[in-house]
Amino acid sequence: MPIKWSAVQVSQAMDMAAGFITEADLPLLQAKIVATEAKTIANLPGYLDDRLRRVITQLERIDYVKSAIEAVRNAIPDGAIEAERESLKYGSQQSLI
Repeated sequence: MPIKWSAVQVSQAMDMAAGFITEADLPLLQAKIVATEAKTIANLPGYLDDRLRRVITQLERIDYVKSAIEAVRNAIPDGAIEAERESLKYGSQQSLI
């Protein structure tokens, strides 16, 4: 049974999302370094240390986003992208089946 949604569009969307994440990697890493350095400030109160730890933890969550994007890619049925691209070579008319 053919799929009714566009595997190519989903794949392209995930490529775009991954690209944006890649662009954000360096600034997020820099933010993590700054927050980690802030934890070394002398006489920092515990409540600020806890909040800085939370900032660092949240910045590390970008890996979950990367994993989620990869999960979307893995959920596309094998061969669906190639089959759709092949069918698009002959036009975008829908099948009668």
